[in-house]
Parts: sequence; structure tokens; C-alpha cells
Amino acid sequence: MSSTAEYVLVTGGAGYIGSHAVVELLEAGHNVVVVDNLVNASMESIGRVEEITGKKVPSYQIDLLDKEAVKKIFQQYKITVVMHFAGLKAVGESVQLPLLYYHTNVGGTVNLLEVMKEFGVKNIIFSSSATVYGAPQYLPVDEKHPVGSCTNAYGKTKFFIEEIIRDVCNADKEWNAVLLRYFNPVGAHKSGKIGENPQGVPNNLMPFVAQVAVGRREHLTVFGSDYDTPDGTGVRDYIHIVDLAQGHVIAMNKLKEGCGCVAYNLGTGVGYSVLDMVKAFQKATGKEIPYKLAPRREGDIATVYADPKTAEVDLGWKTTRGLEEMCEDLWRWQSNNPNGYAPASS
Repeated sequence: MSSTAEYVLVTGGAGYIGSHAVVELLEAGHNVVVVDNLVNASMESIGRVEEITGKKVPSYQIDLLDKEAVKKIFQQYKITVVMHFAGLKAVGESVQLPLLYYHTNVGGTVNLLEVMKEFGVKNIIFSSSATVYGAPQYLPVDEKHPVGSCTNAYGKTKFFIEEIIRDVCNADKEWNAVLLRYFNPVGAHKSGKIGENPQGVPNNLMPFVAQVAVGRREHLTVFGSDYDTPDGTGVRDYIHIVDLAQGHVIAMNKLKEGCGCVAYNLGTGVGYSVLDMVKAFQKATGKEIPYKLAPRREGDIATVYADPKTAEVDLGWKTTRGLEEMCEDLWRWQSNNPNGYAPASS
């Protein structure tokens, strides 16, 4: 390993979004080093990334709250850009355990930024979320939409981290940051080797649907059937994980322009209801998905979808993969890996 080679540090790189971003970075010719505390991930995903790309990925089990361990990575590798995915992300859990979320997500990010500053690394792409917008005041949601009236602690950690990064960029004009606000990532890599691997009961719709299809769960529970939407179920903007991952690689070009701190929505601009998604999955896979209707969940909103035009104009990025591909790729991953990254016997 040459000490002069430049690396992209990917925090949370063994997770669902991080692992797909690592594939896209490697295929675009970048060197990558991964850190992940493996609370909601498995290093098996990095092994699979190496299979897909044919490239080695140095990876370390490190928690961002362990500042000395983070420093060692910066001492060992010449890091030029940080892609920051690491963080806890279950909305319901964040309502129950707000201090854990603030300590982990905000505290870990402050440590990371302090180490970056110490080593003169002033380029960051942050994995933010459409939750920073709270309940939408208008649709589609664009980047000018007010932020901060978040409905849960998870969303607030994303909002607070955005603000911290913005303050850092304001204080030192050499810093550049791209804040990417995701809508609902779904699907998996075409190879079927990597995908979403929730620990315990999935918090998101499509992994749950896939687990029903593969026989791990008896039925889907649909929370809320009385929303003011075409079929009464919640409407969201679902984006293929590979489109999302490619958005991060493209965002690196923005950093090179000396962009300061900028935010972009990554979504398709189309909203689909829960039942739309169930029907699309059934059609793509030929699998029946039994479901039961249940009351709304606290903190959920009726409808949200993106206006993704700014990312298209500024970054030259837009989604190319539709609903059918999202469902087919998700099913290829889940049917090849019924237990996720765990061995079949477990």
C-alpha cells in the first residue's frame, strides 16, 4: 500500500447504503477505506463488495465515539474525502431512546469533524435524510422547504448534524460539504450479493415485504389505512439504492468546485403508496404478500416525495431505475440470501 495513494473514508461502509456506495466508488476508480462499528451491519458485506469489484477494501471495526481509533485511520491513510453514513437510523427506536441517538449520531459526527480538522481533511459528503423537512408544508418537497420541524429524534440528529457541518463550513471557507437528503432507498445491487440486512424486525416497508415473500414472516402489517391518500396508505418516494449510491460519487465532483455547504434531495419525484409497492413486488416476483391493516404509527406522515430537479441541474444526477427494477433486485438479494448475511442454519 502506497502512503501517497489518496483514499475516500467511508464511515458506516458495511451498512446497506454504505456498502453500495463503496461498490460505486471502487468502480469509479477511487481507493476506499471503511470504518463501521457493526452495530447494524456485518463485515460479510465488505467481503461481498470485494467479490463484486475484484478489489480489496481495507476495513476496520471502529466506533466514531472512539476518537483515538478514528485518528489512527487518518494517520495510516491519506484521506482526501469523507463519506459519512455511520449512525443509528430506526425512527421508532429514536423516539424511545433519544439520548442514545444524540450521543451516537451527533457525538460521533463531532468527533469525526474534529479529527478531519486536525488532519486538514476538509471535504465531506453527509448521508442526511428527507426527515429533516418534517411534515411537508407543500409537495413535492424541494431544498427550499423549511427544515428542522422533525417528527422524531432520528430526524433531529440529521438536522443538527447538517447545522453543525454548515457552521464548520462558515467558520473556515476551505471546507466543502454536500448534504444529501435521501427519500426511501430500496432494492439491491444487480449481483444479488449485497442488500439491506435489517437486524431484528425491519423498520422499513420493502425489507419486510421481502421477508414475507421468502417465508421469514407470515404477513405484512400496514400501519395506517385512513390517510388522505388515493388508497388510504402512506405515500413515499422510493429510490433504487444504486441510483442513490451513484449520487454520492457524482457529488464528489461538486466538492472539487469549492462548493461550500450545499444540500440536495435524492429521490425520484414520484410517490407510491404502501399498497402500490406491495402490488409492484407481487407483480415482479410472482409471490403473494398477505397483509393486515393496523393503526397509524406515531411520527409517521401521510405523503412525502421529492422535487429532485436541483440535483439534476447542479450535479447532472437523476434516477434511471424504476419500480419494477427495485422490486426485482430486492427479490434477487432476498431469495439468494434468505437470512441476509447470516449463514443459512441460523
